[in-house]
Amino acid sequence: MKESLIKGLKAGLQTTWTLGKVIFPITLIVTLLRYTPVLDWIVHFITPFMGILGLPGEAAIPLVLGNFLNLYAGIAGILTLDLAVKEVFILAVMLSFSHNLIIESTVAAKVGIKLWVILAVRIGLAFTSAIIINLVWQGGQEQAQYGFISSSSTESSGWGEIMVEGVTKAGLGVVQLAAIVIPLMIIIQFMKDLGWLHVFSRWMAPVTRSLGMKENTSMTLVAGLTIGLAYGAGVMIQAVKEDGVSKKDLTLAFIFLVSCHAVVEDTLVFIPLGIPVIPLLIIRVVTAILLTMAIAFVWKRPRHITRKEATYEN
Repeated sequence: MKESLIKGLKAGLQTTWTLGKVIFPITLIVTLLRYTPVLDWIVHFITPFMGILGLPGEAAIPLVLGNFLNLYAGIAGILTLDLAVKEVFILAVMLSFSHNLIIESTVAAKVGIKLWVILAVRIGLAFTSAIIINLVWQGGQEQAQYGFISSSSTESSGWGEIMVEGVTKAGLGVVQLAAIVIPLMIIIQFMKDLGWLHVFSRWMAPVTRSLGMKENTSMTLVAGLTIGLAYGAGVMIQAVKEDGVSKKDLTLAFIFLVSCHAVVEDTLVFIPLGIPVIPLLIIRVVTAILLTMAIAFVWKRPRHITRKEATYEN
């Protein structure tokens, strides 16, 4: 038991160090960017394209905040606007697929997935879903009624305060990462040593197989679904090292999780916006399943065709 605790603690600390080196500087940089004209320039650039998504120009503000900062910043941006239920729902779906883009995508790249794949999937799903919802849903024109939630936040003044805010947020991000990843790694180590992880993988086998992955990907999927992409990446890094998860299975797992991660938390946070959250959850889950199965099928097909051609030649 002591040996399992030490091994789990070491794995947790090592993973925290690996991810912390990404999270700290990026959080600091993005926090500082809030006090520069950069985000305003980006909002100004994408505003003309908002009509295609069924959104007014000012809706670019929560999209930029959500993607550069986090989901809560995006929601705070929505609360400052007078929008229809349909418009809020479109923003919620887009932000569900694509939020905290810089940190989560960089962390994913740290695991070994190509950065362009993550960005293409997340941004592509966000824009595609918005266009489809705008074309298909003819209702939702009534004014959105926001619940009891504050959109105000105190702003730092002076570069000294801004730098302190940035370093504090970056430090808290790493502390939060450690608080989640270290206990999780210890628990996983105990599960491995007691043989529970093998049993759990067997239970999840039908799900992982249906998505085109092997059993040893199950822990990666569960971690990402429950605690999110950035924190779940710690489990994925460990899985690559110790469980022999293949590059293909890791890529498929990430494609599933970039579409659908932290499903409980990321769905519940939209309740105060007064939109139907069950359809939001269904859209995320169904999209993740269909996209992953389709890519797994296409991935397998060239190998299958090559084998058939080799058979005919013989």
